[in-house]
Amino acid sequence: MLQLTTDEVRALRARAHSLNPVVSIAQNGLTEAVLKEIDACLKAHELIKIRVYNDERDQREAYLTTICEQLEAAPVQHIGKLLVVWRPMSDEERAKSIKPKRKEPRRTKRSFQGT
Repeated sequence: MLQLTTDEVRALRARAHSLNPVVSIAQNGLTEAVLKEIDACLKAHELIKIRVYNDERDQREAYLTTICEQLEAAPVQHIGKLLVVWRPMSDEERAKSIKPKRKEPRRTKRSFQGT
């Protein structure tokens, strides 16, 4: 499990504030399929929110610990039923996620001809 400094956690919390949850953990719990989906989302986004539909705080803490240990990620925040997890992208993943800029078509000035 990655460890973050206080300043890193503060910065990641600020970035995560506007994010929506991308993965949900429901009644079946933390299955292999859910872990694979979390892994895919971390590869694509680095920082994600996970919604847990469980009323037991201890169970949510256990989910967060398991996710971070198995996927080599860092826990950023656990607030209510939301978990925030961060894992830095590798150079390969970062290169894949950066899309080349499209050239915008040149806009020409149009003159307005009134009637």
